[in-house]
Amino acid sequence: MDELKLTGNCMIGSRPLLNFDSNFDEKPHYQVMKALFIDAFGTPKGHPKSKPFVDRIMSFFIIKNNIWVRNYQIIDKDDRKDSKDTHLIEIGPRFVLIPIRIFSSSLGGATLYQNMSYVTPNEVRAESYRDKSNRYKQRSDYKVTHKEYLEENQLPPDELSNKRVFS
Repeated sequence: MDELKLTGNCMIGSRPLLNFDSNFDEKPHYQVMKALFIDAFGTPKGHPKSKPFVDRIMSFFIIKNNIWVRNYQIIDKDDRKDSKDTHLIEIGPRFVLIPIRIFSSSLGGATLYQNMSYVTPNEVRAESYRDKSNRYKQRSDYKVTHKEYLEENQLPPDELSNKRVFS
């Protein structure tokens, strides 16, 4: 649980440095995503509401075809009590993005990239329903076969049974 405390703090409106994994330059769909992240998270220099300093870093990593985003605060050695080197403290938010599709236009058009390993929640739910229906079918098949087994393997009537002796 210590890793979830995210004890850092940064100024509101400060410009983040954007740090990208080297994998963003390897494939074209990652290059498109890098450009989108720069547009979304980068602050234009000289923007009237931005601060004139940088005190945080946003890092983007590609791990198993997912994009991991982490936000860090830069702690200078002047701000620290023990006066060690500058280091980073994770401040959050942190999240993982699963790219599904990239279209040629904003909300549609030709598909430039499609994640073939992505399984939609509807498919997972439908598979669980299929499994439940298969279990019901197996139970009903077992009842039929068990009934047939009992009919085929009946014991011969016992001559000393109560029904024969007292009838």
